[in-house]
Amino acid sequence: MMDPGHLEIPIIRQCELLSLPRSTYYYNPREPDTYNDLLMRLIDEQYTKTPFYGVPRITEWLKRQGHPVNYKRVGRLMRVMGLEGIYPKRNLSQASKEHKIYPYLLRGLEIDHPDQVWCSDITYIRLRQGFVYLVAVMDWFSRYVLSWELSVTMDRDFCVRAREANSQVRILPTG
Repeated sequence: MMDPGHLEIPIIRQCELLSLPRSTYYYNPREPDTYNDLLMRLIDEQYTKTPFYGVPRITEWLKRQGHPVNYKRVGRLMRVMGLEGIYPKRNLSQASKEHKIYPYLLRGLEIDHPDQVWCSDITYIRLRQGFVYLVAVMDWFSRYVLSWELSVTMDRDFCVRAREANSQVRILPTG
């Protein structure tokens, strides 16, 4: 649409008629930066190995590899690639305002002998075929495991079995 050799209408007027800034007309696109491509490939490889590395560690790693880069360039390239270090973010431990806060019933209670307070916990164990779930009932004072059960499903039946098996076990206080 532009005719730079037109004798009657100069370039300035042609740009005005087309509502085109003159800088756009005179702009020459630069060649893509192959060094940035190399850096992005290196960042991607290192991030795949160590996803917990953020901008500072990636910058230091690149410097050790012989690439004189600063953290601003590395940060920009990581943003372009959509990469961010995996680490605990701020305020993750903040409770929701709607969450009900239950009182700690053992506060102020001196636990000084076995069989006074029991606790239980459930965890999972990863296997090649899936998971198994482990529940343990323990004595709070002695940390003695009173009973435990394994299950391939996380239902309440195996927890109840662990508790019922525990009803026959009694630890007598010493002394």
